[in-house]
Amino acid sequence: FWFQIMINIYTGGSSGGNPGPGGYGVVILLKDNRKELSQGYKTTTNNRMELTAVIKALEAIKKNSIKVTIYSDSKYVVESVEKGWIWNWEKKNFKKKQNIDLWKQFIPLYKKFNIKFVKDKYINLIENDKWNFFFNNNTYLQ
Repeated sequence: FWFQIMINIYTGGSSGGNPGPGGYGVVILLKDNRKELSQGYKTTTNNRMELTAVIKALEAIKKNSIKVTIYSDSKYVVESVEKGWIWNWEKKNFKKKQNIDLWKQFIPLYKKFNIKFVKDKYINLIENDKWNFFFNNNTYLQ
């Protein structure tokens, strides 16, 4: 029988200062399987870390054409994609935009999957505060 694989991704990124030290955290869920990704940076910005989290999560998925739901508290990332702004930026070669390198990485990844973004003010996975701790603290640990 036919079934559709569905992956849920929870992302977070931040920096202490803008720019300043920061990082990202990702939790990828497929049925009962979970993968966590995170990395810290000496100098970065909030928006770079939010977008990097999404990119790193999508890079970790090895099969194309999968349904993916990305939960993010980043207005910058979610609205740029959901409102279609990135496609206009791409047509204009990202003139006067920030994080061009990351958007150029994101676009081909986005096109590989069936992606839905969910803007979530507070990422709270499986009603468990440990994930909020993960996103708020793990981004600075590496």
